[in-house]
Amino acid sequence: MTLTDFARRATDSGAGADADTGSGATGRDLVPVPASDARAAASRSAGREADGPAVASFVLGLVGLLVLNILLGPTAIVLALLALARRTRRRGRALLGLALGIADLVVLAVLVTGNGTVAWNLGG
Repeated sequence: MTLTDFARRATDSGAGADADTGSGATGRDLVPVPASDARAAASRSAGREADGPAVASFVLGLVGLLVLNILLGPTAIVLALLALARRTRRRGRALLGLALGIADLVVLAVLVTGNGTVAWNLGG
């Protein structure tokens, strides 16, 4: 039985409550979810919550290579570390976001030391 089945049974039992007693009990028995199932469900939901920052980190790190690397690089690094701390299911994306965020800062350092500005100069 999954956690959603347990929630469905709990709401179904409340719908058939006896008006006189107000006990909410019906002929069905509620079966509690084992602790291992509850932990697995919590782990899955935590992994889903961490997928967003992992993907955002990857995208921001990629875009940061071209524009606004001074802002997007550190943001990508923070989001990647947050996703890894929350044990994302998209660990590869989080690691790529971390690497791209670091690459953003390296590009920024090269631009500043190369010509003393934080702008690309493609022309001669």
